[in-house]
Amino acid sequence: MIYLDNNATTQVAPEVYAAMQPYFAQLYGNPSSAHTFGRNVRRAIEQAREQTAALLGARQAHEIIFTSCGTESDNWAIRGALATQPTKKRHIVTTKVEHEAVRNLCAQLAREGYEVTWLEVDEEGALDLESLRLALRSDTALVSVMLANNETGVLFPIEEIGEIVRAKSDAVFHIDGVQAVGKIPLDLKRTEVDLFAVSGHKLHAPKGIGALYVHDRLKIKPLLIGGGQEGGRRSGTENVPYMVALGRACDLAKDYDNLETIRHLRDRLEDAVLARIPNARLNGITDRAKRLPNTSNISFAYLEGESILAHLDAASICVSTGSACNSAAHESSPVLRAMNVPFTTAQGSIRFSLSRYNTLEEIEYTLMVLPDIIRHLAEMSPYEEELRALMNKKGRG
Repeated sequence: MIYLDNNATTQVAPEVYAAMQPYFAQLYGNPSSAHTFGRNVRRAIEQAREQTAALLGARQAHEIIFTSCGTESDNWAIRGALATQPTKKRHIVTTKVEHEAVRNLCAQLAREGYEVTWLEVDEEGALDLESLRLALRSDTALVSVMLANNETGVLFPIEEIGEIVRAKSDAVFHIDGVQAVGKIPLDLKRTEVDLFAVSGHKLHAPKGIGALYVHDRLKIKPLLIGGGQEGGRRSGTENVPYMVALGRACDLAKDYDNLETIRHLRDRLEDAVLARIPNARLNGITDRAKRLPNTSNISFAYLEGESILAHLDAASICVSTGSACNSAAHESSPVLRAMNVPFTTAQGSIRFSLSRYNTLEEIEYTLMVLPDIIRHLAEMSPYEEELRALMNKKGRG
């Protein structure tokens, strides 16, 4: 099996699995207990908190609160921040290309009486910063944007966005950082970010663990009330093995040496697909420095992404047609629609997302198999004439 769907989830790193194992059977004490056995477990949690803070570039380890996943982190950040704002501040600014955890929540908040400004992106997926400046108002309570798009890998300039937010308003600034953590260097203490969401299974920790960075200056309302764990900010007995796992994964991710290897493999795949397959089109910024080093979203015009995925799956190659959280919708991606990608192109989109465990041999095998799949599907396409014209045009070019 060749796994090229790492933006959906990643393999748990062997080092992470080894680190969490003792906390299932040997070191099983409750970290809230006053005895030595419990205190030893508490120390493991605090070490994991320090490891997570170090990767994010937080000022203090206590700015990190462990959660169950990225969706919880995003939901808590947004609802928790809004709950602290004056009742007259009912305006939210976000973008049309956010992950469902933010986009669907903001749509729900609009139904609850908030006014939401949805910022546009251009055809490459880049955010219009001038539209952000114009959107900010005296009653803006929250600005919520992602750092890295989960489908295209496009990066938003959060340092510049934060400066705009601070200059124009006193709104809370929330970042969905789920796809970026472990893939690009981070230093939150150099930004104006108030809240930053993390999900462990995107960086080789298991599913079921996440974190929320909360800047020292901000107090947000807890969603869970109970025994006062996590400094009174998130009650519930701690999920110790998974907290330890996230900390170890963050510690491993501090070694950015493998990013150049991942980038090289992504570039090799992307360049060859675009060169060899006439109806292939890149979705996202062509300047690769402004995209995640592991992500390439490519559309194959006049074909169905689901059919391409099925044929690649039969060849033991795992990819995605977009966000795994929306994979059952069978409709073109809201992200690609926001980028004004034509329907006949957007329907044939495939996301390739790599990790440290991918190899050049896997990429070369994919490049051997994919052109034949596209050729086979093109022969059966009801748009055969359009495809032939497109291929002839590219051939002349």
